[in-house]
Amino acid sequence: MKTRAITAFFFTIVMLGSIFLGAYTFTGFYLLLSVLALAEFYKLIRTADVKPHAGAGLILSGLVFLLIAAYHFFEVESKYLLLLIPLISSVFLFELYRKAQSPFTNIAYTFTGLFFVTIPFCFYYSLGFLSDWNLYNFHLPLAFLLMLWASDTGAYLFGRKLGAHKLFERHSPKKTWEGFFGGMFTSVLVSFIISFFFTEISFLIWAGMAVLIVSFGTLGDLVESMLKRSLNAKDSGNLLPGHGGLLDRFDGLLIAAPIVYAYLYLVFN
Repeated sequence: MKTRAITAFFFTIVMLGSIFLGAYTFTGFYLLLSVLALAEFYKLIRTADVKPHAGAGLILSGLVFLLIAAYHFFEVESKYLLLLIPLISSVFLFELYRKAQSPFTNIAYTFTGLFFVTIPFCFYYSLGFLSDWNLYNFHLPLAFLLMLWASDTGAYLFGRKLGAHKLFERHSPKKTWEGFFGGMFTSVLVSFIISFFFTEISFLIWAGMAVLIVSFGTLGDLVESMLKRSLNAKDSGNLLPGHGGLLDRFDGLLIAAPIVYAYLYLVFN
């Protein structure tokens, strides 16, 4: 428990620092985080005797993130995404020279990692530029994390004290409906507090964001649990002592970030 608490404290400081220290720090930190999380995914998948093209996948991940960052910083046109085509094709071509039993399984998991890990991190990163395409604003990324953490904390506390009805026992035996609605309550409460400090949008919109984060964050948690159970893995990695891996810490972001981005995009436009 002590190791877990120490890790949580320092990781929280790093996370908040990456948001408050400006656009370039935010970009560099989440570029690194998304690549490390994808590498962790590929390492986890290898335990099932699958051999994804990790090198090509990680390069693709970095390029996708950097192209999105270039779009926000310099309004680089979307045509530069065409640069990714040779790398995408290379995944198929490399498999031709492998003596693999299931070549398309290797190919599929290479791209699954990109869609499951990299793309959600890109959507979360883009929240920092959503209110103004050229100017970084930490309000949305910070609010997202605070609501997500509030959801996790509320779900744990309410679930531990009141939990009786299983939410999805097949994939996560400890999750309960009481915990889910407790997480919803705490996250909406945090959104109410946020609305007093970040006034660019109303409380109702912040509350809608909280509901989406809790709902789809819980689904992301379940999907990651499904992945680990299918591989007989307890944790996605061991990078964070007492907490497991990066995917264990960011599973709530993986499904929620694209949904929240779409919601806020419609609000701002």
